[in-house]
Amino acid sequence: MDLHILDHRLKVTSISKDGLVNFTHPLIKLIFLRNRTRCKFFSLTETPENYTVVLDEEGFKELPSSEYLQVEGSTWLPLNVVSNGHASSSSQAVGVTKIAKSVIAPLAEQHVSVFMLSTYQTDFILVREKDLSVVVHTLEEEFNIYREVGGESVPVHSQDVHNGLQKNGKEATKPTVHPVLSPQNQFCVMSLDPDTLPAIATTLIDVLFYSSSPKEESQLNQELDCIKFFSFSLIDGYISLVMDTEAQRQFPADLLFTSSSGELWRMVRIGGQPLGFDECGIVAQISQPLADSDISAYYISTFSFDHALVPEEDIASVIDMLQQQRQEPAC
Repeated sequence: MDLHILDHRLKVTSISKDGLVNFTHPLIKLIFLRNRTRCKFFSLTETPENYTVVLDEEGFKELPSSEYLQVEGSTWLPLNVVSNGHASSSSQAVGVTKIAKSVIAPLAEQHVSVFMLSTYQTDFILVREKDLSVVVHTLEEEFNIYREVGGESVPVHSQDVHNGLQKNGKEATKPTVHPVLSPQNQFCVMSLDPDTLPAIATTLIDVLFYSSSPKEESQLNQELDCIKFFSFSLIDGYISLVMDTEAQRQFPADLLFTSSSGELWRMVRIGGQPLGFDECGIVAQISQPLADSDISAYYISTFSFDHALVPEEDIASVIDMLQQQRQEPAC
């Protein structure tokens, strides 16, 4: 298989809900006015806590400095696995499950923190730029690694990456097993022809910026029946949307498309309190048991918590599996 280091340098940011009004103009520009910005990688995810915005350096220039904007200090590079042009069989697990053993687990063993962004089209594994040498050294036996530079794919080997190659120097401690919560929402993973984006503009603006209620956020730490979660990505011209069925009903049915099976997904939300960015192995902790059971999963990291989407028919067994993992004694 091939692993591509994409030609984007990314920032991971958070906009507080109280301060959203300060960012509506740049966000609308980044979503709808592609010809007015040089941003090629943009993702916006609303959770009950905040809006997580992942975007390239050109997009980041559009965001004003503000007390309502938090920026994780690192530059992140997106990785993408390509299966040598062979399409996956419809019977195979999809999403992060495909790369759990080959990418996620080895990086966790080397204490490399990853930030995951699954979309309708593919899965992006974000790693810190400073960890690139460790990433290449760790994965080069399994993958042909290429770095995209100006539209060209250039082969990369560990001897080509000289930013302090080392194993990340941390002791191999057993990672914290975080609590999980499964809200009752049913989710859809969908896409949209970018040319039809103007046709859903008013609905998308309404869902993103006007649909939250203060009462909803006040219930955050309770065992919620449903939570607010909506994700929009526009990456290299491809659109991906993740929304629950209630939000989906607000959109014209003939414009959004999903897989032929029209599968519904349930969420596993990871973390009892904000996870931070330095802990390693959180994605592996979820993706590894799913891979062992051949269960498909989309995975979306946000500024505060992580979220996995699994097929609705598998949610009970997944929760049981993860709860059992949490109860196992530390080695």
